[in-house]
Amino acid sequence: MTVLLFIEQLLNSLQLGVTLFLMAAGLTLVFGIMNMVNLAHGSFYMIGAYLCATLIQHTGSLLLSVPLAILGAAAVGLVVELTTLRALYQRDHLDQVLATFGLILFFNELVKVLWGPGAILIDVPALLSGRVELIPGAPYPVYRLVVLAAGLAIAVFLWWLIARTRLGMLIRAGASNRTMVGALGVNIARLYSLVFALGCALAGFAGLMAGPIYGVEAGMGDAILIKTFVVIVIGGIGSIRGAFVAALIVGLVDTFGRILPVLLGLPAALAEMAIYLLMAGILFFKPAGLFPARG
Repeated sequence: MTVLLFIEQLLNSLQLGVTLFLMAAGLTLVFGIMNMVNLAHGSFYMIGAYLCATLIQHTGSLLLSVPLAILGAAAVGLVVELTTLRALYQRDHLDQVLATFGLILFFNELVKVLWGPGAILIDVPALLSGRVELIPGAPYPVYRLVVLAAGLAIAVFLWWLIARTRLGMLIRAGASNRTMVGALGVNIARLYSLVFALGCALAGFAGLMAGPIYGVEAGMGDAILIKTFVVIVIGGIGSIRGAFVAALIVGLVDTFGRILPVLLGLPAALAEMAIYLLMAGILFFKPAGLFPARG
C-alpha cells in the first residue's frame, strides 16, 4: 500500500466514522434515556436523504435544502414518537423491536410509493465538486472533506449541548434516574419527545450528507443501522463519548478491512467480518463497552 493510498483511505475512514457517529449519537441517546430499542432509526437516515434530494430539485439550493430536510426528519420522528412509540415505553424490548421493525417496512414501502423504486442521484454542488491536494499528488474530493468537517462540528455541538446546557443536564439526569427527574417536576414526556426528535434530526443529517456519495434509495438506512448498533455496543450504550470514539474505530476498521484482504490475498469475506470480530474482541475484555455510561 502506497502512502498516498493510505492517506486517502484514512480520510475515507474518518468520513465514514463521523457519519456513523451522527447515527449512533441519536440512537444511544434514545436508548440511554428512553430505554427504547428503535430499529427504525435507519429510516430517518433515509427520510433525511429523500427530503434533501426533493428539496434540491425544487429549490436548487443546497444551503436551503439541508436545514429544511433536517427539520423534516425531526418532524417525522416527532409524529412517530407521539403516535406510535409513546405507547411502547413501558413494554418490554421484544415488543419495541417488533413494532419498530414494522416501521422499517412501512417507511421503505412509503418512499417507494412517493418517490418510486429506483435510486435518486444527488449532484454535488459545483462549489463542492472539485478536489483539493492536501499533500502533493493526493487530490481528495472537497465534498468528503466538508462532510468530515460538518460531522466534527456536530460532535462539538453535541458535547456542548450535553455538558453545558440545561437541556443537557436534564438529558444526563434522565439517563441516570428518570423516575427522580419526573418526581422533581420535569415533564418526562416532553423530554422524551425532544430527545427522540434530536436523534431523528441527527440521523436525517447523516443521510442527506451521505446521499451524494452513495445515492438515495429505499432501504438505504438498513445497512448503516447494523454498523450503528455495533458502534454503540463497542462504545458503551448511552455514552456519547463512547459513540464518538467507537464510530472512528469502526470507520477505520471497516474501511481498511475492505482493502487489506485484497492486498494480502486473504478471503474477501474477512472484509464483512472485520467490525464484528472487533466488537467480539472488545466485549471479551470490556463487556460494558469502552466508555459505559454511568447510572
